[in-house]
Amino acid sequence: MDLSFIILTWNSEKYISECLTSIINCLENSEIEYEVYIIDNGSTDKTNEIIAEYQNNYPSQIKYIGFDKNTGTTYSRNCGLREASGKFICVMDSDVVLKDGVIQRLISVLESDETAGLVVPRLVYGSGSFQKSTDNFPTLISKISRYFFLKLIDKELPDDGGDDYRAVDYAISAFWLFRSQLLDEVGYLDERIFYAPEDVDYCLRIWKYGYRIYYVNDVTAVHDAQEISRNFKFNKATYEHIKGLLYYFKKHKYLINKPIFNDN
Repeated sequence: MDLSFIILTWNSEKYISECLTSIINCLENSEIEYEVYIIDNGSTDKTNEIIAEYQNNYPSQIKYIGFDKNTGTTYSRNCGLREASGKFICVMDSDVVLKDGVIQRLISVLESDETAGLVVPRLVYGSGSFQKSTDNFPTLISKISRYFFLKLIDKELPDDGGDDYRAVDYAISAFWLFRSQLLDEVGYLDERIFYAPEDVDYCLRIWKYGYRIYYVNDVTAVHDAQEISRNFKFNKATYEHIKGLLYYFKKHKYLINKPIFNDN
């Protein structure tokens, strides 16, 4: 198997069909052999009915793991990662739509650059506007700022398209691609984090193992972000994010001065 997709769903009926169709369309004329593991976190809408239709139509590609309740992002993704048989693994949100060539381009970076641990494309919103999907490792001050001013930060960022790739501290887990052997070295997602910042934690661990996170800005995917914890609303997602963030700072033993690996 060449490539395994790991996709979480939770009340994703508005997104999952377009997501899966984009995967099928992007890879149907390629030589890439792929599988798609869909892990559902207790959806109560029509998500599971839609998945069942795709399973019937693509029984060799679409594989399903279901839970009765929301188990968070780390445990559920790890369940899919442990089943994956691909040489490469793509962790992807259910509200991501692939553009032509994005998978092939990301794989080419991994194959050509031995320092590449994890690669990500440029993400845009459904409107086509640029989405901030990479950043420096957080500090307490930067996280407080992002909770309150993320929309302003997004608007101030330029369109970062180009024809090369560069190292970044971390990338959000809406769309990751990496070699499966990375799991043998770095391990799986930290299940002591329920929801976030599991992506920041994993990227930092990748850097500690001597690899880089590469942002490949000449290929694009659409991320129609559901934004369940963006802007400050105190709900369960916000609570789990804060709890996960405090655990992350304690685990990596810093609060104010961020770790420095990236020299770009």
